[in-house]
Parts: sequence; C-alpha cells; structure tokens
Amino acid sequence: MKALITGASSGIGMEIAKILAKQKCELILVARDREKLENLQRTLPTKSTIIVTDLSNEQKVKELYVVTRSEKIDILINNAGFGACGDFETVPIGKELEMINTNIKAVHILTKSFLRDMIERDSGYILNVSSISGIMPGGPLMDTYYATKAYVRSLTNGIWYELKNKKSNVSVSLLCPGPVDTNFNNVANVQFSIKPMNAKIVADYAIKEMFKKKRIIIPGVKIKLTSFFYRFVPEKFLLKTTYKIQKKKFRK
Repeated sequence: MKALITGASSGIGMEIAKILAKQKCELILVARDREKLENLQRTLPTKSTIIVTDLSNEQKVKELYVVTRSEKIDILINNAGFGACGDFETVPIGKELEMINTNIKAVHILTKSFLRDMIERDSGYILNVSSISGIMPGGPLMDTYYATKAYVRSLTNGIWYELKNKKSNVSVSLLCPGPVDTNFNNVANVQFSIKPMNAKIVADYAIKEMFKKKRIIIPGVKIKLTSFFYRFVPEKFLLKTTYKIQKKKFRK
C-alpha cells in the first residue's frame, strides 16, 4: 500500500508515518521543513519519498496532487494544520488566511482529488485530522482555528454518508483528538491547561480505527466523555467555559 501524509515532519503526522512504515506501506511525506522530513526518512524501514511544499498555497496543493496521482495512493492522511490564539481583532489577518488555506482549502482539494481516484478503484482510506474543537459551537480566543476544524468535521461527515449510501469500499474517517503533545503548542503560542496525550498513542489509535472504517475517531476516554457531555450543554455555557480555558492557555 502507498500512503501520502501531510504535516509529516512532526507530531501526529510523523508518528503515523512510523506506524504505517512498520506495516510495510510506501510513504510520501509532505511538509515545509526539509531537514525534519529527511531526518524522519532516515529512520523508516520502508521506501519513502519526501515533498517539501507549502500547503497554504492553493497552486502548490494542486501541484502536489498532480505529481503524486500516478502513485495510486491507497491512504491519504490530511494532517497538516496549525492554530493561533488571541482576540479575533488582534490576530493578523494574514496568519488567519494562511490557516484557512492550510486547514480547509488544502484538505478540501486533496480529499476531493484523491477521493475521485479511490472511488474509481473502489478502494482506499482517507483520514482527515480535525480536533475535539471541531464539534464545539465556537472557540473564543481561537475563533478561526475552531471554525476550520468544524469545517473539516462537517465535510468529512457528509462525504462519509455519501460513500455509505453508494455502498462504496472507500473509507473516510475523521480524527478528533483533544490536546496532544506536538509542536502545535509553540506555533499557536499556547500551553494546555490539562495534560496532553502522547502523539504516538493518538496516531496508533487513529490508524487502527481508520482501518476499521470508523467514521469519527476520538482518542482517550476523557475526551470521549467530554465530547458526549457537549451534546447536553447549552451553547452559551460552552462558549463561556471555552473562553476561560483558552484564556489560561496564553503563554506568559
């Protein structure tokens, strides 16, 4: 099998690459940091190719599909993404647009492009990485990030039902982790108020559930219970609670 992984240079993406390599998958590793990709590539037991590109650039996303389409990708892992913390009016618009392009447009383009090929072959797996924040009504102080992850959740759920209705053998899954110990914290300039999960544990659980064709994948008992609790709580209360939690994340 062949897998394409975006955001493969660190965190969940890197751990997924290691897991799939152990399962004898050939890998295409995509990220912006060549050095980190090369360091990862040297540790993998299977054949891998690295592609250094910026997924916030729509044209480069389309080019990524063009240059990899002939590889007949069996597994697509849309993991690349980042966040930013601050009052909505203070976060630079350029950073937000880059986030929207990476977290939404790149995921949308790659999912649509590779999904068409997978449907034609009637086989394949797509794992879109969202977040527990994607099921929330909103995320004060991380407004744009929460909105992008809600988009990924909604898009993936819709596609999942379409495939189910067609009795397709193609699988689309949504990964919704809680806090994970990755470089996300540094990029978003936040620190979690609760202990984050280990990225390797999250990745291992995600891949196992993806191969089971699970629609929504939520690692960790605490996060599962939290997501269940959200269903019965008024949105205003959730927004207020989220604001307080986000406020504590700001690095001093």
